Amino acid sequence: MSKPLRLSEKWFRRGLWLVALVFASFLIGLGGTIVGDLPKVEATLQLDDFLDKGAAQALRAQLQQAHTAEQDAQTALEQAQLQRSKARSETQAERETFSNWLAARSVTQRAEHDPEVLVRTQALDALKQTERRTQQAVQVQEQAALDARQNAAATRQRLSDLESSGYARMNAERRKVELRVFLYRLALTLPLLALAGWLFVKQRRSTYWPFVWGFIWFALFAFFVELVPYLPSYGGYVRYVVGIAVTVLVGRYAILALNRYLERQRQAEALPDQERRKELGYDVALARLAKNVCPGCERPVDLKNEQIDFCPHCGIGLFDRCGHCHTRKSAFARFCHACGTVAAGRAGSAD
Repeated sequence: MSKPLRLSEKWFRRGLWLVALVFASFLIGLGGTIVGDLPKVEATLQLDDFLDKGAAQALRAQLQQAHTAEQDAQTALEQAQLQRSKARSETQAERETFSNWLAARSVTQRAEHDPEVLVRTQALDALKQTERRTQQAVQVQEQAALDARQNAAATRQRLSDLESSGYARMNAERRKVELRVFLYRLALTLPLLALAGWLFVKQRRSTYWPFVWGFIWFALFAFFVELVPYLPSYGGYVRYVVGIAVTVLVGRYAILALNRYLERQRQAEALPDQERRKELGYDVALARLAKNVCPGCERPVDLKNEQIDFCPHCGIGLFDRCGHCHTRKSAFARFCHACGTVAAGRAGSAD
């Protein structure tokens, strides 16, 4: 059985579907750019906008000073520790030298060395005194470093408390901004979805159907895919609710369309055979026959069985005989395939 469309017509239709796909891709790209740029209509939120600027600047200045004082105290402490280490080394060296000298004197027992004992003892005492002063200096610098650290920590805590309250206000404002931006996006994509639904119902078979289908794909992608990364936590409810509503509307349309179709079929099956075949379009009849179904009732029929000339379900004629050569042919064919004679009472009009 012949296919319903000519070969060139098939390729034209495939090309038109490609046009629809390309058109949808460009629309999707444009829509994605617009949706992504929508947050730019809102001012960028900064923490300082939600703080007492005078108090925040004062605390930051104090914190900077405290950090500087802490660094200076740490540097001074390191210097003091170095001086203490040096004094301890000198004292230890002098003590070892004095101990060796005392050991040598105890062997010789020379009385003229007694004044030197006093001199060495005084020198050692002076070194010990220097060591004590360096130790005191280290303790002073340790206290200064501790005070600087505690002052910096206290200032940092006050600034942190101030910024925490600012973050709370900024997050509250950010949620409001997210809601507004979401509503902007929803106000952009929801009408597109509604328009796509109208086009599907009214224009999907119009002359410019490739652009209609391209727009429908774009609208579905924009709402159910492009909008998803920008949905706030509550945005999923909107998407699901709209999805349910669209499903209900499409389902209702499909149910009503099915009922209308069945009613038309019942009315068509009540007509005489010749009128029914005239009502059927040529391409429609060929398309249904190519699927091995009856063109009249669309029920399955064994078209390869040469004993079947009428549909066993609705009674419409499927095959007849050529008036010129009496060859068995399709009742919907316009010409006899054996002799080329124009069929009498052919279904549908010429293209």
